[in-house]
Amino acid sequence: MCGRARCTLRPEDVRRACHRHGPPARFLHLECYRPSYNVAPGSYMPVLRRDKDGVAVHCMKWGLVPGFTKKTDKPDFFKMFNARSESIAEKASFRRLLPKNRCLVAVDGFYEWKKEGSKKQPYYIHFKDERPLVFAALFDSWQNSGGETLYTFTILTTASSSALDWLHDRMPVILGDKDSVDTWLDDPSTSKLQPLLAPYEKSDLVWYPVTSAIGKLSFDGPERIQQIPLKASQNSLISKFFSAKQPKTEERDKETIPAGPKEEPILEGVLVSDSNDEIKQVDEEKAEPLVGDSSAVASPPESVKKEGESVETGGLELTGKSSGRKRDYELFSAQEKPWKQQQSVVVRMQDDKSCGKHGRKKQGKGNSKETQSTLHFFFDEK
Repeated sequence: MCGRARCTLRPEDVRRACHRHGPPARFLHLECYRPSYNVAPGSYMPVLRRDKDGVAVHCMKWGLVPGFTKKTDKPDFFKMFNARSESIAEKASFRRLLPKNRCLVAVDGFYEWKKEGSKKQPYYIHFKDERPLVFAALFDSWQNSGGETLYTFTILTTASSSALDWLHDRMPVILGDKDSVDTWLDDPSTSKLQPLLAPYEKSDLVWYPVTSAIGKLSFDGPERIQQIPLKASQNSLISKFFSAKQPKTEERDKETIPAGPKEEPILEGVLVSDSNDEIKQVDEEKAEPLVGDSSAVASPPESVKKEGESVETGGLELTGKSSGRKRDYELFSAQEKPWKQQQSVVVRMQDDKSCGKHGRKKQGKGNSKETQSTLHFFFDEK
């Protein structure tokens, strides 16, 4: 975590970022410092540490080389450029540095990579108001075989905040106010340091994706922090398909139900007469039954509705256009209505008259049972 950073601050800006506004600080080895948008372990950076007369802005190499390292060894700056804050009191490389070798590292922002399948997408993380970030760090000095003293430092890390855990499980220890900076730098007691090593949870930390070209150490410049649009993930459609569907509300159900076909205007009132083989329009306010064989006349409709609404006539629904005058209407044929609706209309016939062209076929005169008994008597007599 935190293996790349942007540090374009002036040495005086580092002192201000660490809330040191008192006596002027000493500046050491600043000739080695090169402001960069792509700082990596092994690069020189300005570090604020305690000094005899106050504080010093000391240019050191990023990547700790412990002082007990053999003089003949070749330093590896990528081995300890970060230190886990949970174990600094246990490991020998860091435990001996806690009392007197605490320091502060100020940067414009830092970078982190998000794994997306086989690829990694870098993000630039910084404060919303563009003020410098101040990291808790430890430094050490090492002397090589040539007698040259090299100052190096490591940045402490902690568990990621709830806002950044999607990106990485670790983040730098950010000291966001003057009290935490003063405690880390000046307090001689190491027992007060533990609360400072928590994740930074404030909402003023922001981020956005940047070009993957920052992986090259030679790539530098302002374009390095330019925000880029992310390409649509190939799995976006699949993830949306398998995502939990939202429950439909009553409003939503009404919107999704397609409108049915437009209904034809319905008769305002009708009577069915088997004797006259007619369906005549009846006035809405007063419907007089037709005169005829009382047994062959269906009862008038129980409810008469306005034009555009259905009219129930013994369970059979009739449709037509109301013209305001009397006219004949034909019943729907049996082929145009379901069988169940045909059964709902039962007109009892008690005479031998014809039921009309839309009813049953004309039967012979006389009762079939009576005819049979008469013939039987005729043949028995003979």
